[in-house]
Amino acid sequence: MYIHIGGEYTLSDKWIVGIFDLDQTTTYGTDTKNFLSKQEQLGKLDIVSPDIPRSFIVTLDRIYLSPISAKTIVSRSCQNKHKFFLVK
Repeated sequence: MYIHIGGEYTLSDKWIVGIFDLDQTTTYGTDTKNFLSKQEQLGKLDIVSPDIPRSFIVTLDRIYLSPISAKTIVSRSCQNKHKFFLVK
């Protein structure tokens, strides 16, 4: 099943490793910021939309910054009978 993550992007649920709330994961510490920065340097970070990113989706080969909240993306995946957990 495919999940719309914003803009022109849809991802196969088979490729998704995790769906993360950007605010919650970058508020404390620098590990997430360092991870995203490193992925950008490697050319593996895609920005889905020019809107302010609210979540990021980790797949087997790329990272996507999305303006859609992690909660909304998780609920879309649950409607498709796939189980993802919201990471805060």
